Amino acid sequence: MKLGELEKLVLQYLWQNDSADVKQVFGHFEKTRGGSLNTIQSTLDRLYKKDLLTRHKEGHAFVYQAKVERHELIGQLIKSVTSDFITEDDSSLVAAFSSISKEFNEEQLLKLESLIEQQRLKLGQESK
Repeated sequence: MKLGELEKLVLQYLWQNDSADVKQVFGHFEKTRGGSLNTIQSTLDRLYKKDLLTRHKEGHAFVYQAKVERHELIGQLIKSVTSDFITEDDSSLVAAFSSISKEFNEEQLLKLESLIEQQRLKLGQESK
């Protein structure tokens, strides 16, 4: 899955603001980035069609919400990029992740250890 710059910015906005209609999103980006209402509407529609947003009608307007959490989307994007290069028995992804972990601070490393331990526990429960 590929995301354009405006799509990424709109997702960031919705993660920070929970939900918004096209006019609210446009109002935010009009000040910081410019562009037209139609461009924002098209971007929201593309994200909805990519299954990254949900929407429901309120009056005459759709209200959009992010369908995936930020960390889930990052995981999907990593998987998408790496799937072309990694075979099932290849440990390149783990090695690559390890190589970027040197940029993590102590708190991030502790969080990573905790998430890995949670995943181990889930795998152990599923195998029973």
